Amino acid sequence: MEVRSSRPEDGVEAFLREHNADRVARLGVLEDALAHPHLVALDPGLAGVLTYVLRDDDCEVLTLHATRRRHGAGTALLEAVRAIAGDRRLWLITTNDNVDALRFYQRRGFRLAKLHANAVDDARERLKPEIPRIGNYGIPLRDELELEG
Repeated sequence: MEVRSSRPEDGVEAFLREHNADRVARLGVLEDALAHPHLVALDPGLAGVLTYVLRDDDCEVLTLHATRRRHGAGTALLEAVRAIAGDRRLWLITTNDNVDALRFYQRRGFRLAKLHANAVDDARERLKPEIPRIGNYGIPLRDELELEG
């Protein structure tokens, strides 16, 4: 599997739109994921996309989506962004219903750092009304969970 910075021909914009991840509401802000750097995993076609925000002291994983689970794309992308982050704090936001992501990240060394109670409710009301009220596995979608690794 090859991981590299995205190129226009990779189709990242369409991929993120398909996963409803072109605009990301988190921590009270609506981010344009397309305005930030992307990594792609190719196997040989597009197997996954990771969007990140690199700052002086930290690196935020803004989006991470794979076309198939348990085939290594997510892990490869996460390892690549770890290398980019270097000594910076690496962190991300997920939601309380995303138990598969919680499993994935914790198995790769991330830990729960903060609970942002009712943050999804606030984002739904103020920023992104299309956020559903019920998430994965029928779990009410309410909170943001901050993980760091």
